[in-house]
Amino acid sequence: MTVSRRHALQAALAGAAVSATPAIAAPRFGTGIEGQRKADLGNGTYVNPIVPGDHADPTILKDGGDYWMTFSSFQSYPGAVIWHSQDLLNWTPITAALTKPIGTVWAMDLVKHKGRYFIYIPVLNDAGTGIYVIHADDIRGPWSEPIDLKVPGCIDPGHVVGEDGRRYLFVNGGRRIRLKDDGLATDGPLEANAWTPWQYPKDWVVEMFAPEGPKLLRRGDWFYLISAVGGTAGPPTSHMVTVARSRSVHGPWEHCPHNPVVRTTSADEPWWSRGHASVVEGPAGDWWMVYHGYENGFRTLGRQALLEPIEWTADGWFRAKGGTLDKPLPAPRGGKASPAGAALSDDFSRNRMGTQWTFHAPSPDELSRLRWQDNSLLMRGKGKSLADCSPLVCITGDRSYECSVELEITGDGHGGLGLFYDERGHVGIGFSTTQLLTYGYGQEHAWMRENLATRQVHIRLTNRENVITFRYSRDDGRTWVQHPWQMEVSGLHHNVFGGFVSLRIALFSAGAGEVRARNFVYRGLPT
Repeated sequence: MTVSRRHALQAALAGAAVSATPAIAAPRFGTGIEGQRKADLGNGTYVNPIVPGDHADPTILKDGGDYWMTFSSFQSYPGAVIWHSQDLLNWTPITAALTKPIGTVWAMDLVKHKGRYFIYIPVLNDAGTGIYVIHADDIRGPWSEPIDLKVPGCIDPGHVVGEDGRRYLFVNGGRRIRLKDDGLATDGPLEANAWTPWQYPKDWVVEMFAPEGPKLLRRGDWFYLISAVGGTAGPPTSHMVTVARSRSVHGPWEHCPHNPVVRTTSADEPWWSRGHASVVEGPAGDWWMVYHGYENGFRTLGRQALLEPIEWTADGWFRAKGGTLDKPLPAPRGGKASPAGAALSDDFSRNRMGTQWTFHAPSPDELSRLRWQDNSLLMRGKGKSLADCSPLVCITGDRSYECSVELEITGDGHGGLGLFYDERGHVGIGFSTTQLLTYGYGQEHAWMRENLATRQVHIRLTNRENVITFRYSRDDGRTWVQHPWQMEVSGLHHNVFGGFVSLRIALFSAGAGEVRARNFVYRGLPT
């Protein structure tokens, strides 16, 4: 591959070899339910991601022979979906722990203390940033109402019990606050300079310093503080995993001489912006690191959950063993087989909110818009368009896929099927009782409206590596019409719109009507 002198000079200055045209790795994935990709190759090896799709900022808890994990849920509610595994490799969604909208949910910490489960939840809302907590005696729920810990300006809590027996939350920017024994309130002021983030060389190409995501682990005589710096998006070589340690939770903290222990160093690598790690012991007593990264060429999928083996070295640090994650790795040993993922097809015979469907940016009473009836879902209209109707969204982790749904339209609104990043970035088609409407570039295009008298329609969406084709049928699927606009959506991601999320399948109902949805069908397509 030819690299220009200018690119070569930039790479040398950045400490990162950035090619002129990045090559996208094409690993062989396992195939799971509905053709969805999965990590487990069935031969004692695996290939990342372990949880495909938008599953950022993983926090993982080992609880006997069980592992539990949750991820940032941003403006999607119900949120804080808890996933379960017994082998660290195959994960199944179990329940959504957070049902009350409290703001945009970022990197949480899932912990167990004295038999009770806690999730410490950073949020962004109209008042700024802050941290809430919910708790449960059974991780499957019910979970408590969220409690505001009243620590404004803080995100990314990391819980730890010190050698003094007291509970602490370490937060972004090197700060810390003590908790009361029940973990449901603070017990003292916010302390600055409780830990000092590691500083990378100034000439590295990263998004920004952004010290965040402290996760703490006690092993032997040491406390380990694993944190992220470099910014979570931006250039592919942003974001990284760093480690510090201390014999006391009160410091002083010393930095690992091998920092960063994980970092994307070239745009040729299959995973970009790798960082925000948690460390956990595996079923066989070996050790692993879970973190997130963007898939090269598929930022639209969001930051996906990655698993990498680590080993403890003689000097008491650990090192990552997975390289660039471009090849299959030996699977964790000693665990029990677990189901991988869950079916995304939905006959709407029951409520699957949280574990599959979520509202984008809902109001507190948003759930009242939905009714499950006779194997169908009725959605009352809201707003005027796909942009402002709080659509039902569904995360997918496949590079290519196809989905379809049957819709019945009543009243003066319209409904349809699309792909939704946020209010500014989405595509889709919708139907009223009189017209076909088209969404592209984050807006409805009135010039493309077509007069079509219909009340019932089948819509099919095909995504082949970010090229979108819509088709529809008005005769129960006997004949299909391809929509004339095929759309390329690779730019609908965080580096363009912010928000940290992904391009999600969306069912929507807008205006003063109601949409009845039946038979949502999903299947992954080979790439």
